[in-house]
Amino acid sequence: MTPRCTILIADHEPDLVEACERLLRRVGWCVMTAGSPHEALAALAATPGPQLVIVDRRLDEGDGLAISKLARTSGIPVLVITGFGSSATRRVILDEGAAGFLAKPFSARELLAQVRSIVGDPSDPMQPPSGADGLDGCRRGLCR
Repeated sequence: MTPRCTILIADHEPDLVEACERLLRRVGWCVMTAGSPHEALAALAATPGPQLVIVDRRLDEGDGLAISKLARTSGIPVLVITGFGSSATRRVILDEGAAGFLAKPFSARELLAQVRSIVGDPSDPMQPPSGADGLDGCRRGLCR
């Protein structure tokens, strides 16, 4: 299976990052990881950069919101993960423009469903997910 889109995972919990990375690679995506806001910002500036950012709202060395805002202003959808899973937090995150939201702990099935709803299925590059107009290049296999 050829990887279609690159996903950046930014979280300060190495075990969570590793588990998500293994899962997403096994399904067929390329994955970049960052354990700090500095690493995440560098990954966003890379060429080619990610086509989806999965970011923890609260990182050890700073706020995941800055990463989310930069990604969204660059046209990159953001899936926010957080340990604060209240309906109020969810509403605020989605109102801020996040494409998706997951409360920790979450299952592999929940993560895959959220990622597929945003960027599509890597095994079917011609099938666009509903409402994801800006990712046509990923679905045609043009992303790394």
